[in-house]
Amino acid sequence: MTDDFKGRIAVITGGSDGIGLATAALLARRGAQVVICGRRQELLDRARSQIDAEGGQIEAIRLDVTDNVALTAMIEMVAARHGRLDMLVNNAMSTHYAPISRLTLDHWRKDFAVNADAVFVSTKAAMQVMATTGKGAIVNIASTCGIRATVNMASYSASKAALIHFTAVAAMEGAPLGIRVNAIIPGQVQTAGTEAFTARAPEVATRTTEAIPMRRGGQPEELAQAIAFMLSDAASYITGTALPVDGGKAAQLYMPA
Repeated sequence: MTDDFKGRIAVITGGSDGIGLATAALLARRGAQVVICGRRQELLDRARSQIDAEGGQIEAIRLDVTDNVALTAMIEMVAARHGRLDMLVNNAMSTHYAPISRLTLDHWRKDFAVNADAVFVSTKAAMQVMATTGKGAIVNIASTCGIRATVNMASYSASKAALIHFTAVAAMEGAPLGIRVNAIIPGQVQTAGTEAFTARAPEVATRTTEAIPMRRGGQPEELAQAIAFMLSDAASYITGTALPVDGGKAAQLYMPA
């Protein structure tokens, strides 16, 4: 499967690090022309250098996904430049950690703007392009917080729950057009953000890891493999699915010892 995405065009939001970068690198290795976007130029440059060094084809665009006009324009530009858009991965995310009593409305709105609004905007633009070719695949990156209650993460959890349900609706509307829409539900993944949290609260991080049935966090590359599967022709009859990739956490009914 080293070149099964050859000739295909992929857009990945939040593609400059973590799960997004791992996915971009994997798709590029398998032949895709990948376009990533993100807010931080230094991370975009580093991602582009990494994938260039591996011989992949990549374009990096500085973009804030909460700029709805710019996000739509980017999708349309990629499609116009390449004559098609085959794959979209909505990976950009925002999270604020605070109890509801201290969570501000601005924080709530920011998480929804990135985790739900931007997904709607990019999916709408992508589906309009994909409908012209009669084929396409979209993968939205959700979270176990969107299917299980997590204290101090109300805005993030609610926005990810909205994303999961939006995925199902988009899948139903996309099916007659040849467009598949699925979600991946990561649990704890060893990204830069996770490592920063671990450094601030090592005891909490340890307890969190111990509560995962597999007793470890996932690696971005493990999530990338699941995303690539959902984008591939091997998943040609799968749509409207939200797949947990979380070491078994979503399936667990926690019972204290």
